Amino acid sequence: MSRSYADLPLHYGHVPKWLAERMTKLGGAMIESIVSEYGKSAVLLRLSDPLWFQAFGCVLGMDWHSSGITTSVMGALKRAVNPMSKELGIYICGGRGKHSRKTPDELMRLSETTGLDGNALVRSSRLTAKVDNTAIQDGFQLYLHNFIVTDQGEWTVVQQGLNDQSGMARRYHWHSRHFQSYVDMPHVGVTGINQGLILNLTDHNAQPTRQGILSVAQASPDQMLHEARKIIMPKHHAITKDDVNMKRLGAVLTLAHETDITNFESLLLLQGLGPRTLQSLTLVSEVIHGTPSRFTDPARFSFAHGGKDGHPFPVPLKVYDETIATLKHAVERASVGHSDKQNAIRQLSVMARKMEETFEPKAFLDEVIAKERDESHQYGGMSVTGPAKAPVQNNQQLRLF
Repeated sequence: MSRSYADLPLHYGHVPKWLAERMTKLGGAMIESIVSEYGKSAVLLRLSDPLWFQAFGCVLGMDWHSSGITTSVMGALKRAVNPMSKELGIYICGGRGKHSRKTPDELMRLSETTGLDGNALVRSSRLTAKVDNTAIQDGFQLYLHNFIVTDQGEWTVVQQGLNDQSGMARRYHWHSRHFQSYVDMPHVGVTGINQGLILNLTDHNAQPTRQGILSVAQASPDQMLHEARKIIMPKHHAITKDDVNMKRLGAVLTLAHETDITNFESLLLLQGLGPRTLQSLTLVSEVIHGTPSRFTDPARFSFAHGGKDGHPFPVPLKVYDETIATLKHAVERASVGHSDKQNAIRQLSVMARKMEETFEPKAFLDEVIAKERDESHQYGGMSVTGPAKAPVQNNQQLRLF
């Protein structure tokens, strides 16, 4: 089994209806596309990667670094995926608070319709929670537990704990592939901000103590396995140059805004989309088709649809809706044997990667963000504070790259 984590600043509030509905539509369309292209196992593999998960939440328009990305993304996916679970072969159980406690009942009902071993799934659900909440006492108390399972019995767990003292939440990711043991080194690695002594009864060195029922395992980040995939999000709201790979972002912006799209025969089917929608669609394409190494700077993906808190800019509703419509149409055509549009969307991420090879950015991140904010009102920009307003003066033409 592999297991990894993400640390996120605590954010409070709720997701407005105008964003929640779009997150459900776009999230569902992206999951459908992944299943169509790579299979249902690929969905679970991606959800078990904290960096991919963060990038996924960013393209859906959530605050790029907050703890709310977990509950909102999983809530949107549950609403989107479960109505078409039979077609996809993927089921999402659990949730936040009282919904997490319903997970065993949901799994048992699922076993009746799929023939899966419900008792074994319930046991896995409970043990993953016990390990992260009890066997590893790192100061985070679980309040969210989602169990995602395929009709073949493969599963992923996404769960999140709260630490009131540090003002952080920690998200844990599990994946049943290569499962060995719940209590003896079940993780690829456990690492994070050093908070002093922790109790880790899953460490291999604690085996004699486990047999004696109680022991304390002491760990610090430099003692943990280097293979762990980790992500510790900063507490600042504004995106800085240290949060984004400008070479990657600049290649995407140049592809979308300064490339003659008609020069590429494979992308002719996407003609009619404006540069701003191509920008979003390219980042969505990368989340669907990209390899793990592409998600080391998840904040970059917030440049698809902004964030509800206005960082890096308000959510462009017109662009968001056009992205949803384009992706849904591509998935629908692929389901009846016509994969032309899906192939064109995949090609966007391929072209962006090729452009990076020789690309050198010329603009600063604050210039990119300023341009997005100045133009936000043109795309139906919206944040929790209301609609984006036109700038008082906007006479300067900025060439970003």
